[in-house]
Amino acid sequence: MSLDDDIRTLSGVALFQGLDRDHLRLLAFGADRIDLADGQRLYREGDIADSAFLLVEGRIALYSSRERRRLLVGSVQPGSMLSELALIADSQRLTDAVAAAPSRLLRIDRKSFRRVLEEYPDLAAVLYEKIAADLQTMIHRIERLAPQFER
Repeated sequence: MSLDDDIRTLSGVALFQGLDRDHLRLLAFGADRIDLADGQRLYREGDIADSAFLLVEGRIALYSSRERRRLLVGSVQPGSMLSELALIADSQRLTDAVAAAPSRLLRIDRKSFRRVLEEYPDLAAVLYEKIAADLQTMIHRIERLAPQFER
């Protein structure tokens, strides 16, 4: 993938909509490209989260471990972000993430993300609002799923 392809991909992500080409170029320039084979693990539940991932191609399955059982809790399609909270705060991975097909991702680390915010401080408030809204949506999903894990 070229830098222009990465910029185009980033521009389609809800979190980054409204960012201009210079903002996206800086993010894309700092992003790492990752290719995973089918079945290859991206990260483990409980790992320290210091970066977010944008799925460009393929599919990622998300698993949670409960009482020595591995439960499929969802899957992620191209254009989706994984662990976006890691861009702004220290956190841990909430699930295992495993490629369910050959997959290509962009890894955006917290340091690169903060550099964009330092160079363009007006973006901080906009991105904060988007991340807060996404976090609320995730909390509502977890609340709906919680009864499935009670025992």
